[in-house]
Amino acid sequence: MGTQANPPMPTAGEHPKLTGSGWDASWNPNLAVNTVQVVAGLKCSPTQTWTDQPGDNEDRPINCLTWYEAMAFCMWDGGYLPSEAEWNYAAAGGDLQRAYPWSSRAAPLVLDGSHASYNDGTDCVGDGMAKCLLTDLVVVGSKPLGDGRWGHSDLAGNVFEWTLDWYAAVYPNPCADCAELIAGPTRGIRGGSYLDTATYQRTGARNYDGPANRVDYVGVRCARSAP
Repeated sequence: MGTQANPPMPTAGEHPKLTGSGWDASWNPNLAVNTVQVVAGLKCSPTQTWTDQPGDNEDRPINCLTWYEAMAFCMWDGGYLPSEAEWNYAAAGGDLQRAYPWSSRAAPLVLDGSHASYNDGTDCVGDGMAKCLLTDLVVVGSKPLGDGRWGHSDLAGNVFEWTLDWYAAVYPNPCADCAELIAGPTRGIRGGSYLDTATYQRTGARNYDGPANRVDYVGVRCARSAP
């Protein structure tokens, strides 16, 4: 699943609370032709985390994948892409509305390399070494001081994460089980990355990218319904 040779079934991967959010067959041409082309695409940068053979990157976040591949992967893995609102709820700690996922309340703005892999304005600080390197894409969960209210790791830094939504400049507020499903040019990404400064690590920071783009600062986090 996840190639033009074996695309997802129409409506597959639908968010359990958002009718019409599943796979659209018109997206099939945006998938790689076959697995060989997928693998080639995952090698988009010197800081790609994909390797053809298992190695030191197995526990780093995947990057260089398109929104379409992220969507297809999540449904193959038994989950779905979270909506922006769902992602934000987890990152902000629900009603606590934390400034950063680890903040004890809204106001504290403590942020350093022990909390997240990000750019402090002069350098990437994830690995504690100079320059922005592959090692700044740190092993998932290796910065527990940055965990969110419910134990999610790396909700800030490392890589931005694709969300279900098409990006809308004005997001619904209040929002209950909502998502922007009207097609546009870009999809929402959340969470900041190892290349981004403190502002982008905030739980309320929003950004976007083209769904067919492959970049080393965007990855994916799949969601699942509670048992």
